[in-house]
Amino acid sequence: MSNSQIISTRQRIINAAAELFSAQGITETTTKAVAQLAKVNEVTLFRHFGNKHGLLLAVISESPVFQELGEYLKTQATQTTSVYQALKNYCEDRLEAFEQAPNLVRSVVGEAGNYPLENRQALGRSLKEANHYVAEFLATVMEREQLYAHLPPQKLASLLNIMLLGYAVIEFTSEFHELWHDKDEFLENLVTLFLMGATNSTSLVSSELVKIEKIIDLPSNTVHLILQRAKKSGLRDYALIYILFAAGLSTAEITNLQRTHQICNANQHLLQIVVGSIRQVPVNQWIMGKRYGSYTNNPLTKYLNNRKDEHSALFLNNDGMPISQTQIQEYWQKLTQGLLTPEGQQPTTKQAQHTWCVEMLIKGMNLEDMSLITGFDLHELQPYARRAKEKSALEQARKLDNKS
Repeated sequence: MSNSQIISTRQRIINAAAELFSAQGITETTTKAVAQLAKVNEVTLFRHFGNKHGLLLAVISESPVFQELGEYLKTQATQTTSVYQALKNYCEDRLEAFEQAPNLVRSVVGEAGNYPLENRQALGRSLKEANHYVAEFLATVMEREQLYAHLPPQKLASLLNIMLLGYAVIEFTSEFHELWHDKDEFLENLVTLFLMGATNSTSLVSSELVKIEKIIDLPSNTVHLILQRAKKSGLRDYALIYILFAAGLSTAEITNLQRTHQICNANQHLLQIVVGSIRQVPVNQWIMGKRYGSYTNNPLTKYLNNRKDEHSALFLNNDGMPISQTQIQEYWQKLTQGLLTPEGQQPTTKQAQHTWCVEMLIKGMNLEDMSLITGFDLHELQPYARRAKEKSALEQARKLDNKS
């Protein structure tokens, strides 16, 4: 038998074992079943691997998770992405690899005590080798970003991989644990915690780890009062405040809007954002439990229908020229004069955006979809998600109190 045939037979056995281990776990998989699937006899299997535990070791140590890890990380280390994004990419890929074989992960964790000592030692060596690749990767990207680590790369790699394995074990062995909202939230928190705890935070400020401001949304009664004041002030002011609360745009995005950037019909009202994060944003009919017109008949459409000018800008100032960010702030200051937030401060335009984002999350929008319509990355959205959970918890407490 040629060497190529031996390799082919060995690989067929490994592939068959990996398929069965992943589908039904290790205990439920017999060497006879593996041999049948690989189209060999059991004697051949034993000759190559000794026993089922030896076969398991080969499945794990020779899987792409280990075999391709070194080259994969070398490629990742040469990319120009920040250390934050590089780490996130690595963690995401490792979790996806675990998710391909949940039954195998469960079996390895639950049955490891049954393996012979030599198999456990060999498995440990495979994990150590994989950890070495990760340590080299961390050392490379951190040197490139000029980050000082409080621990050596080998220790950092060990901690990171242990946390990833811990996630997989919890996900595959328990349900309704509520330790994290979803995988994206876990990844964002893991990488942020890992970098902030393991490195000098000064350098991280200049990376993609965005310094997030505190999310302070506005109470519904304050929102409706501001809108009422805007309505009394005039069609333009009403439309402007309406867009702040109905679409969650920044003042910079509003100043760049043109009339042609509207997509408006009986089924939807959208705005096309053409600066910064290019995207479409919905204009909501409902704001904090109250409806403000329809898609075709709302404060913005009424303002535009009443205009007699030929300007293409969506909003004009008091002189009939395209509105500026400073002027938006001035109008806002006038309309919110004398109002105070629960923190004792005058409301800001930024809080209108905060309020819209939190409300959309409370209504059920997931973070990935929210990222698409806001232009924020998932890391930036985490404080909004936390605030939405806080408000949902408060509402739950109120309902429970009413049942008393």
